[in-house]
Order: sequence, then C-alpha cells, then structure tokens
Amino acid sequence: MEQQLLSIITFLPLVAAVIMALFMRGDDAAAQMGAKRLALFTTTATFLVSLFLLAGFDPSNTGFQFVTEREWILGLTYRMGVDGISILFVMLTTFLMPIVIWSCWDVTARVKDYMIAFLVLETLMLGVFTALDLVLFYLFFEAGLIPMFLIIGIWGGKDRIYAAFKFFLYTFLGSVLMLVAMIAMYRAAGTTCIGGCGDGNVALLTHEFSSETLSLMGFQITGGLQTLLFLAFFASFAVKMPMWPVHTWLPDAHVQAPTAGSVVLAAILLKMGGYGFLRFSLPMFPVASDLLAPLVFWMSAIAIVYTSLVALVQSDMKKLIAYSSVAHMGYVTMGIFAANQQGIDGAIFQMLSHGFISGALFLCVGVIYDRMHTREIDAYGGLVNRMPAYALVFMFFTMANVGLPGTSGFIGEFLTLMGIFQVNTWVAAVATSGVILSAAYALWLYRRVVFGDLIKEALRTISDMTGREKAIFAPLIAMTLILGVYPSLVTDIIGPSVSALITDYHASLPAADAAGLALH
Repeated sequence: MEQQLLSIITFLPLVAAVIMALFMRGDDAAAQMGAKRLALFTTTATFLVSLFLLAGFDPSNTGFQFVTEREWILGLTYRMGVDGISILFVMLTTFLMPIVIWSCWDVTARVKDYMIAFLVLETLMLGVFTALDLVLFYLFFEAGLIPMFLIIGIWGGKDRIYAAFKFFLYTFLGSVLMLVAMIAMYRAAGTTCIGGCGDGNVALLTHEFSSETLSLMGFQITGGLQTLLFLAFFASFAVKMPMWPVHTWLPDAHVQAPTAGSVVLAAILLKMGGYGFLRFSLPMFPVASDLLAPLVFWMSAIAIVYTSLVALVQSDMKKLIAYSSVAHMGYVTMGIFAANQQGIDGAIFQMLSHGFISGALFLCVGVIYDRMHTREIDAYGGLVNRMPAYALVFMFFTMANVGLPGTSGFIGEFLTLMGIFQVNTWVAAVATSGVILSAAYALWLYRRVVFGDLIKEALRTISDMTGREKAIFAPLIAMTLILGVYPSLVTDIIGPSVSALITDYHASLPAADAAGLALH
C-alpha cells in the first residue's frame, strides 16, 4: 500500500473526473451541486491521503521515498517518488485544491466541465512534482497546459481567447526546447531515470554531462553540452515562473482567468518553474548553472524592481497582484542560484508562502468582484465601512505580501536575501529595494480600496463576507501565521535534501573551469 500511495494521491482526482464525465448527466441545479460536491469530496480526500505521505516521510533520508516503479509502454518506465524538495509541493497542491473548489461554489456555467478541468489539472500538477522519469515528467508538465488553457478560454473575461492562446504559446514554445534537451540527455546517458532507479541505470541526477568547451555556429561555448542543455531547460522554466522578460503572458492570463483559475495559476503552476530549476538545472548541469548564475541574478533583480514599479501604476487589482507575483518569483530564482543553504531554503519557503498569500489575494479580489463585477481600483473606496471582516482579511494578506515579520512572507524573503548577500552584495542591495517598492504598491492598493469615505453610491449596499467566504480564508490565514512564527515546519523537512543538493553541486564544479562567460 505504501508503494502505491503516490499513485493514489496523484490519480484520485483524475478518477473522479472520469466518473463525473461518464455518469453525471444534466445541467440543472441538482446536477451542478452534485458535480461540486464530488469535486470537493475528492480534493479533500486527496489532501487527507497526502497527510499519510507526510507522516511517513523521513526528512533525514535525502534519497527518494515512496518510490513506485512499473514497466510502462514502448520500453518506458512509470517511476514516481518524493524527496525533501518535492514533498511539500505535493502538500501545497493537495492543501489548496479543496479551497479552490470551494471558492467557485457560485459558478453556474458548465459546472461539470469546470470541475472536471480542475480535477484533471490537480492530477497533472501532482504528477510534475512526483515524476522520476524524463518522459513522464514532460507529459505531466505539458499536459497541464490543456486544462488551464480551457479554464481561461471558456470561463475567463472578455479577452479570454487572446489571454489563453498567449499563455499556451509562451509556455509551449519554451517547453519544445526542453524536449530537445531531454532527447539529448537520453542519448548521452542512456536512461530517462531522474532518480530512484531500480533497474541498474545511473540516475540522471548523478550523471555528468560533457562540460568541455564546445564550438557551435562560430561560438565557443564554455561548459559545452551542459550549457546547451541548461539553456534549453532554462527557456521552459523561466517562462513558467515567469522570469523577466518573458513574463508578459502572466498579467493577461490572470486578468482574464476566473478567480479559481488565478489562484491555481499563481499558487501552484508558477512553482513548477522553480521546482524544475531545483530538480534539473542545479543537480544535472552544475557547471552551466555556475557559469550563468550572474545572468540569473541580474535578471531576477531587474524583475523585482521593474515589475514592482509597473505594479505601482496599475488600475486593475488583478494585474497589480500578477506583477507582484513576478517580483516575488525574482527572489526565488536568486535564492536558487545562490546555491547555498539559506538561499535555496528561502527559495522553497518563498514558493510555499507565496502559494498561500497570492492565492488569498486573488480570492480577496474575487470576493468584491462577485459583488460589483469590476476589478478597477477606482471603482472602490471606503469598503471598511461596509465590509469590516473583509477589510481585516485583506489587510492581513497585504501585510504578509509585503513581508511583515510574523508572517510567512517575511521568512522567505529574509532567507533568500541572506543567501544572495553571501554571493553578490550588489544584487542583494538592488533586490532589497523591492521590499520597499512592494510596500508602496500593496499599501497604495489597500488604501484606495478599503480606506476613505464611502462616497460611491453603488457601494452603499455591498455586503460583507459570508460564512463560506470566511471559512475559505481561515486555513490560508492559519498557514501564513504558523509558518511565519514556526518556519522549522518547512526547513526541517527540506534542510537535509537541500544540504545534499548543495554538497553535490559544489563537488561537481572543480571538474571544469567555472570562471568566465558561457558565450565568448
């Protein structure tokens, strides 16, 4: 049973989606409620089962645990497992999905299809974090585009078709290069096993790809095959996060996506890019990662400052929070490529924290959008007079987004800045200015929406949050506070695996000349 636990967690939502598609008919109120209840029951059950995974996980074991391995098709192997880096992303996904389903309880258009899309998406997201085979990882990674494409394109705003295609094309084109790199890796290593191999193959995590100077199209590429492979994976993961300057699809996708879609996109899907850097870039291409780390640092620093300034001039609440997400992901990429304990611990912590905080902020926008059907900041003002409970919840997550001590947002940013300061003080100084800018745009948004006199006639009858809405925010508030005052809940789990990753990473660098530029 223990060996099958990951498969049960991953595919339980898909089984429910199939049952819903085959056996649930009609679109009347009873059928809609039945679809919602089945989706909520399934996602809740998936989370409860995942607690057994967390309870049985041994943080001191830096290898892969709960490994499932079966012969698949065409000589490929179905191989899944988790380590200290991936298990908390599995928990984040299973924790958030019941909240996402509950948040769209008022949806009335094509409810069954809507629930099926989210259930399928949950399976595909969990597959990304648990796959231990290149082909399996790629299938889950790419297939996740389809349900999100449909969620934006069918249930989104008036420009949903444009946003959906922009989201799909950006992420798909980046992933094509990753597929080419995976084929090259298979040819070089003779295996598609990422780790936890039980067939005698050397895992890709321990395989050393060529790192000598390579001549290509007139360029001398230091790091050779490693650098080319790194760049191919980087293209996919940088778009997914997204990093500056390939971030432009994200604000459009967020603005047009329904509230539940925005929550999943910000809280989970963006984390696949950071997870990819941790699972592939650092352990498999250490020489190239070291060579190109300064480029990543400055791209991240520019993203933090630039997107924070852009957020300051936004008139749409969702777009402002979307640019805020890009800025926060800048801290993540800096921390990862700092390649030290504080940096990577902070990057993982920041991704988990951002999942709770950004998801809650998009839900906050959804609460008032459901009442007023506009996201324009100028349409609001003085909501504290009519919605005191909403004002309190919105203030809490605004402060957490800024990085107020005592919340999880502070821990992630502080650790990543500590990590990057040990590597590059100039980048750390530029990135620290993002903390000030984040306070500027977040407090500016809050003041204009919540404070002031209630002078707009349309707002005089607006109602405060319902019991269901308060219950949705309760677990998000709890996690943000718990991780803010007791971060060891995360760092104790990820610490040994991160330490092993860093040790292997630095042990690989003396084998090649790690000085100079990748292209010269």
